[in-house]
Amino acid sequence: MKSICGHSGPIQRRAMAKAITLLESTRADHRTQGDALLTALLPHTGRALRLGISGVPGVGKSTFIEALGLYLVRQGLKVAVLAIDPSSSVTGGSILGDKTRMEQLCAEEAAYIRPSPSSGTLGGVAEKTREAMLVCEAAGYDVVIVETVGVGQSETAVHGMTDMFCVLQLPNAGDDLQAIKKGVMELADLVVINKADIDPAAATRAQAQITSSLRLLGFHGNPEHDPHNAQQWTPKVLQISALQQQGVDGFWAAVQDYRQMQSANGRLAARREKQALAWMWERIDFGLKQAFRAHPQVQALLPQMQADVAAGRIAASTAARNLLAAHMG
Repeated sequence: MKSICGHSGPIQRRAMAKAITLLESTRADHRTQGDALLTALLPHTGRALRLGISGVPGVGKSTFIEALGLYLVRQGLKVAVLAIDPSSSVTGGSILGDKTRMEQLCAEEAAYIRPSPSSGTLGGVAEKTREAMLVCEAAGYDVVIVETVGVGQSETAVHGMTDMFCVLQLPNAGDDLQAIKKGVMELADLVVINKADIDPAAATRAQAQITSSLRLLGFHGNPEHDPHNAQQWTPKVLQISALQQQGVDGFWAAVQDYRQMQSANGRLAARREKQALAWMWERIDFGLKQAFRAHPQVQALLPQMQADVAAGRIAASTAARNLLAAHMG
């Protein structure tokens, strides 16, 4: 605890890494220690800006985050990046290569990068991303960036744990926008067209198209976005080139405007309260599932139920009810 909150540099980074590893552990004794650690850290959290970054593979998320991180460090801010790598559905392994993709940012004393495997968790984030975020906040980082795995329409879980949700798009998005807009775009607080320097004309067309779509979604999509309310944030679309480090200052200015407006109208605090309660129920659901699988009567009945369902002797819904009945005694 003291190493996380009371030091800087390598000592703090080692303490943070150990704390996050402890929180990611599935061992029961580690889980108890992790709960105690979170309780101790909680009074020191909540002051950082939580920024979620999503986008399709190849859009340049890592390049953008490095450019943004370097810009913020030069502004005197401390930046933590929680980068989620996809896990193989076959082997369960992950490359965890974000540190190699952010070499310059890794070298900065005021930056901390932690890659974590998604481990099959849906929504583009790791199971313990929220807890890792609290560790970074307690360590005094001003901005915590969560980079999702980039798998498309399921990239919505990060919206439920960050203050601002940013979606990166390519200049030639075209019909691809239609494929993901209902899953991701309607939740976006800010849309960034990256690699705008490659084809400026295409980037301008994409900006106009996405702006029009966001207006439509404001009327018929996300109830959090009310285009008629002048005291509420309206999602914006920006063009940047992360590789050329062009437009990063404009992006950060938009983020600051968002934070100021949403703090003033109380929506930022309300969003965090809603997220905390959703997190609690998510962990309850997970705990109940674990308890169900560990129940002796369920374990005794499960092989037969699985065999019967697989052979078509019993309906899956009936098997589920039988197992639930066994769990409830």
